[in-house]
Amino acid sequence: MRPLAALTAALLATGCAPTAVTQPEPEPSARYAFWRPAPVEEAVEPAEAIARSTAADWREIAPENLLVMELAEADGAEGGRVVIELAPDFAPVHVANVRAFARAGWWSDAAVYRVQDNYVAQWGNGDAEVPLPAGVVAAPPAEYDRAVAGLSLRPLGFPDSYAPIVGHAGGWPVAWDPESGRAWLTHCYGSVGVGRGLSPDTGTGGELYAVIGHGPRHLDRNIATIGRVVEGIHHLAARPRGTGNLGFYDREAGERPIAIRSVRLAADLPAGERPAFEAMRTDTEAFAAYVTGRANRGGTFFIRPAGGVDVCNAGVPVRRRPE
Repeated sequence: MRPLAALTAALLATGCAPTAVTQPEPEPSARYAFWRPAPVEEAVEPAEAIARSTAADWREIAPENLLVMELAEADGAEGGRVVIELAPDFAPVHVANVRAFARAGWWSDAAVYRVQDNYVAQWGNGDAEVPLPAGVVAAPPAEYDRAVAGLSLRPLGFPDSYAPIVGHAGGWPVAWDPESGRAWLTHCYGSVGVGRGLSPDTGTGGELYAVIGHGPRHLDRNIATIGRVVEGIHHLAARPRGTGNLGFYDREAGERPIAIRSVRLAADLPAGERPAFEAMRTDTEAFAAYVTGRANRGGTFFIRPAGGVDVCNAGVPVRRRPE
């Protein structure tokens, strides 16, 4: 196994709307003052909550924050498009690096070289001697969490095993600690993080992975999370699993990594080829109804509503922008 890939793999293996607030109550007694969704009898199906939403309940994802990865099959045929929304408010230096890598064509000869069952799909140049593009910060800060100041935090309303409080902020699933005043993105299905070696290495953003299994929340605050897949996750999750250690493709066994044709920012694509997406705002009545529905599924199938939901099972709806 290549040394850098081995280091990254070793780390990854360790492994009624409320009023939004910018400064959670600091007293310890308030740590579990959860917002409670509406009663079960007021719940609607999540799909119905989305259908009832209006244009004002959604925010456009800026083209500068959309990373478009085109995969290629072994015979050169198209292998599918994966679109990633970047999160500069949580990892600004790493996201700036990712943009620089994309604009320099860093991933044009790279590959998806690791697909580990119920965990991650990972891609990049591995240990190939590819010079860093101009403008890339070789040793970014450890952007594993950030101050809560400036975030409009919305508690989910239910306890969490990994953080004092979880919920959403700016359309992202987040966790935070009111005592420390720090917040961080949670590792959920589709989350995209930065592969790195052993600490103090923080990774440049040239090696990335997407979560393709149950949310590995133990990675929270240990790796820079730079975004999430908003379309095309099946092009990563449905791949054959690598039989090498930790899901790496074993070339000696005839396993071939998935070639990457290109990775570009949507902002750099011609207008006619530029994908356009929007995410549901998480500070609206529509999102409150959606979360309540996720926690209290009923209809003709669910006999007993769960009466609860975790942050990774209340993913923020994302859709193609209506024409």
